[in-house]
Amino acid sequence: MELINFSRNSVSTKEELRELIGEPHELVIKKSVSILDDQCKRFISMSPLLFLSTSDAEGKCDVSPRGDQAGSVIILNKHQLVIPDRPGNKRQDSNLNILSNPHVGLIFIIPGLEEVLRINGRAMLIKDKEILNKMALKGNIPLLGIGVDVEECFVHCSRPLKESNIWKPETWQTPETLPSASEIFHAHLKINGVELKKES
Repeated sequence: MELINFSRNSVSTKEELRELIGEPHELVIKKSVSILDDQCKRFISMSPLLFLSTSDAEGKCDVSPRGDQAGSVIILNKHQLVIPDRPGNKRQDSNLNILSNPHVGLIFIIPGLEEVLRINGRAMLIKDKEILNKMALKGNIPLLGIGVDVEECFVHCSRPLKESNIWKPETWQTPETLPSASEIFHAHLKINGVELKKES
């Protein structure tokens, strides 16, 4: 299939974008705050899932889901929070990006709630034992934490989650129709020239 040249019919300037979409309402602009107020703190404390968006120095982006017990993200003060970096597959995509570009975006999700909390700021990998000890899980203390200096917080409207019906089990696909993570994993290995033998 021939690749499509997106640039042939693209929006390339801020002026063109605004002419097409229009300007946001004043309230949409002013809902953004630069501190973790009591409402943000409460939301974060009840969220067991967040998405961490990073990019490297060249602007190549990555988004990583971070699932944990609600309350695992530590709020230090009105301007700083820390995300525990639990053991994983050691790719370290997010952390390597943070080392070259500190700008991060976070989305916090609470099951059953259709609004999400968005936070933007600057991150740093920390080894502060006093903080890390507070994030122990089942006796295991994380080796690293992702400390975030918060620059912007705001609640995002419910439309995406509402329209997706994400919290309505009756709309979910049946388990047997869902993509198999194992099949995807093996297929992608094969594309890269690695084929694992199936166990007999």
